[in-house]
Amino acid sequence: MITYKKTILANGLSVIANRDKTSRMAAVNILYKVGARNENPNRTGLAHLFEHLMFRGTHQIPDFDTPVQMACGENNAFTNNDYTDFYITLPIANIETALWLESDRMTGLNLSEEACKIEKRVVIEEFRQRYLNQPYGDANMLLRALAYKQHPYRWATIGLSPEHIEQASAEEIHNFYRTFYHPSNAILSFSGDMAEEEFFALAEKWFGGIEDHKHDIPSIPAEPTQNEARRQEVERDVPATTITIAFKMGNRLSRDFFLGDITSDILAGGDSARLYEHLIKNKRLFASVNAYITGDVDCGLFVFTGQLLPSTSEAEAEEALWAEMADLQQNNISDYELEKVKNKFEANTLFGELNVMNKAMNLGYYEMIGDLSLINREVDIYRSLTSGDISDFASRIFCKENSSTLIYRAKR
Repeated sequence: MITYKKTILANGLSVIANRDKTSRMAAVNILYKVGARNENPNRTGLAHLFEHLMFRGTHQIPDFDTPVQMACGENNAFTNNDYTDFYITLPIANIETALWLESDRMTGLNLSEEACKIEKRVVIEEFRQRYLNQPYGDANMLLRALAYKQHPYRWATIGLSPEHIEQASAEEIHNFYRTFYHPSNAILSFSGDMAEEEFFALAEKWFGGIEDHKHDIPSIPAEPTQNEARRQEVERDVPATTITIAFKMGNRLSRDFFLGDITSDILAGGDSARLYEHLIKNKRLFASVNAYITGDVDCGLFVFTGQLLPSTSEAEAEEALWAEMADLQQNNISDYELEKVKNKFEANTLFGELNVMNKAMNLGYYEMIGDLSLINREVDIYRSLTSGDISDFASRIFCKENSSTLIYRAKR
């Protein structure tokens, strides 16, 4: 159970605080409600570029990392399709250092031509190394484009092409900053040994004077219902063929999210789970196999993927994956199997609540998805799921007309 209090500053900044009297460390997290989903399809990758630019320094503080280190802290960030997150952990006595730094770069970011040029080069090189020149590097990009036709989930966080970043103008970069990096589009969350009201006062001190500049944010196009199977086959210079089958499923606040999550753990939650036991250990069809959900805010994906052994044909592998789905649809799930994964979810949740950084990040995340109280209700939701619920989920989701299959074939 995570206790918390929330307030909203006059400029629209949401502030959430958790008092943890057991920790000498504190965590400050600031989440901006901008991800790859908010990009123009003709200019993708800007959300990820800004994750880099936010560490380039500001006009007032040219080096972001040094003050954090001097305060005995650590900081990092990540971007995904739905949001961008920045976090700092440091001793509670130095909490104002984190607030000073985050408030400054919310308004004073250095977006000079030279700063943008340097970070654009870094992002373009990352694109080439991790996605274009890496074995299997473009597999996720191909899968997204296959599964989504309208929604911006059809491209990865890195973007559709390095040329999009390379050609981004100074005006486009400044407009992106003004549109998404302001108080009412951000969530500030905290966990540490400080009274919530005291943290709210500090948030007001450092952020309350920032004027909010609201901008019209383009609506996200809904993904049409998929009514027929999709398939793509490519050949690449990779060591082994992989097969990936993806299915559309519900959004993050739907019951299907929890059903998909628990189903993926039954299938692939360790070496005693079904896919490893059946397809690697017993049938010896795959070198590796996995099942997971993307967990997106909007309509996400349930993904099966496996790397074939040289002796396995593509037809054998694909048939074996569909057989595992059929077994779930027939409700062949034991009480022990289900209880094991429920216990794992509960243990992971309790363990996560011991860490101030996890708590600060999660408070921001659940506020962002629109149901902050869900942070304390999820274990009960998982506990309520039955084998019949999972069977129904498998029957509705794992069907041919909802499938997108990518054959990523090794060159012969």
